[in-house]
Amino acid sequence: MLLELQKEIVYGPVKSRRLGRSLGINILPPGVKVCTFNCLYCQYGWTDFSNIKNVPFPPVQKITHAVGKALESLPMPPDYITFSGNGEPTLHPRFPKIVDGVTRLRDRYAPSAKTAILSNSSRVHELSVREALGKLDVRIMKLDAGRARTFTTYNKPYPGIFFFDIIQGLCALEDVTIQALFTGGRLGNFKVKHLSEWIQKLERVKPIDVQVYTLDRGCPSDAIVKRGKSDLEQIKRRGELRGIPISVF
Repeated sequence: MLLELQKEIVYGPVKSRRLGRSLGINILPPGVKVCTFNCLYCQYGWTDFSNIKNVPFPPVQKITHAVGKALESLPMPPDYITFSGNGEPTLHPRFPKIVDGVTRLRDRYAPSAKTAILSNSSRVHELSVREALGKLDVRIMKLDAGRARTFTTYNKPYPGIFFFDIIQGLCALEDVTIQALFTGGRLGNFKVKHLSEWIQKLERVKPIDVQVYTLDRGCPSDAIVKRGKSDLEQIKRRGELRGIPISVF
């Protein structure tokens, strides 16, 4: 079963496998998926790329007001305040300003909480976006593919988004955590050659951690299937032989 899109700016805190008690922030339009990828495995279903340029993004003041109100009313601070939501958070045209505002609110109402983002990495090559990402405590960035062909068939990016730019951007981002979802099937990315290429890219990016997982919910494509935990453990062993820290979820 696919997940319903977030209808509010703030949701949770939700219990996250990776981030504990996480207060989610959706800075994209409510009830609309806005993303630069059309991943085969997306828990929100297929992407309508026509939304990217035409949707009305929430104003900065409305976002910071909702976040401040939520933090002030929580009985205890969350472990993380996480930019996620209905697609790719960095698509908001005022993303850097929002990061600054949310950071100030965190410092005021929940100084023990860390700020984080779950991003598909599609804008990491842009300096202004990368500088904003650098102000967050945790940057969890997507890299499912080891080469451009796999990237095109597995993540199905919006025209004009290139695999080379993403790799270059990730290499320039400090203290990055990589997330990767592995699947089998006709268009899955769990293939021997692909794994070798993916690990080679990780050696270039030099992440502080890599989080690998497989399907846990419904997905829109019938060309991919879930892999077992033993497969993920195999990826972990292969990466660690090359000095790459990998966590299995």
